[in-house]
Amino acid sequence: MTDHPSKTLAAFAANLRFEDIPHEVVRRAEDLLLDWFGSAVAGKGARPVEAIERFARHMGPDSGAAEVLIARRRTSPLFAAMVNAASSHVAEQDDVHNGSVFHPATVVFSPALAVAQELRCSGRELLTASVAGYEVGIRIGEFLGRSHYKIFHTTGTVGTVAAAAAVGRLLRLTPEQMLDAFGSAGTQAAGLWEFLRDAADSKQLHTAHAAAAGLTAAYLAKDGFTGAKRILEGAQGMAAGMSREPDAARLVDRLGQRWALAETSFKFHASCRHTHPAADALLQVVTEHKLAPDQIASVTAYVHQGAIDVLGPVVNPQTVHQAKFSMGTVLGLIAQFQRAGMKEFEDHFNDARVAAFRSKVTMVLDPEVDGAYPARWIGKVAVHTVDGRMLSGRVDEPKGDPGNTLSREELEQKALRLAEFSGGASVHEMQTAFHQLWDIEHAPTVGYFLT
Repeated sequence: MTDHPSKTLAAFAANLRFEDIPHEVVRRAEDLLLDWFGSAVAGKGARPVEAIERFARHMGPDSGAAEVLIARRRTSPLFAAMVNAASSHVAEQDDVHNGSVFHPATVVFSPALAVAQELRCSGRELLTASVAGYEVGIRIGEFLGRSHYKIFHTTGTVGTVAAAAAVGRLLRLTPEQMLDAFGSAGTQAAGLWEFLRDAADSKQLHTAHAAAAGLTAAYLAKDGFTGAKRILEGAQGMAAGMSREPDAARLVDRLGQRWALAETSFKFHASCRHTHPAADALLQVVTEHKLAPDQIASVTAYVHQGAIDVLGPVVNPQTVHQAKFSMGTVLGLIAQFQRAGMKEFEDHFNDARVAAFRSKVTMVLDPEVDGAYPARWIGKVAVHTVDGRMLSGRVDEPKGDPGNTLSREELEQKALRLAEFSGGASVHEMQTAFHQLWDIEHAPTVGYFLT
């Protein structure tokens, strides 16, 4: 392994060419881009997102080349990236990479699209930069490990460097400049899980800040601004302050051979990903045995430690967003409606039936599930029925994982549901955007979608 992994990773991001990327990885990047677009549109009307948009409108220019999707206006890349990143993370439907426990799309596509529109980059350049952002961010998340995620929201911390990598590639930074961009991004990395205890709005600020700070770091590096050269693995770098178990080998793991972007999962349920394995397992039991909610006496969800760390503090959710981090609420929606989508959360998260179901749900640390995590997110539940039966459910790949993925038709339908829920775009507007996105590779310049 290289003795300077930050430098090796920065050089990879700076030197990546479209021709280096396998065809199937390009196709997957297109899928992820369309999935991100649906999540970004879904943020329209969400209170914390609209607050960040008002801030951007007040502080940023009222014209520019970068598109703010929920507002159908244009501004500078910095503020467009900020709002789009906040917007695309609020519905809890944006993608996730299991091994790094990191949501790449919101912090990669948001700044990359804004800068590509500003610079009039081609679709190929946008895709190349996005792949660079994914590969960098995922590897840093894996490098920092499980102990990092216990306290820090990886998408906020790692996302800052991922955003810098994507924007830096569009700016055509040299390897040395890219390393400086990493340094400036890493020193700004932030995001703590404490907000979950208060139902605070911080999660949207995490992604908004990561996108904006990463973009800033890349632009500054282009202008000669220097950053720490070992911001990731240095004696006082990110790992030193944010991890008890950093593994520097993960930063350069098979660069150019293993494409981590292709390992990224889509989110099927509109909730924290830690709830999905158990939700799928419960859905399996409910449908197979045709169980009504009142036939269920209790549910035991066998989970990994990360699920307990993130979901455990949410006992009595007070808001829709906080409910998405409540295992009892998610399983209650599954039991009642066989789905946990945007509408189910908005209309029923605190219904008496769903609230009562929460008390029936217990999370238990399971050695098999915990041992497989984060590479694999196994779902196991035990359902005790009122008439005394004990039924079990298990899924080894939740819906949306690469081995159980969403088709392009399913991705379109998901995006249409998100747009309908938020009122962010009409069916015709979404279908027009789909046509642009599926053909983005051939776009001579990256265009606009809703303005």
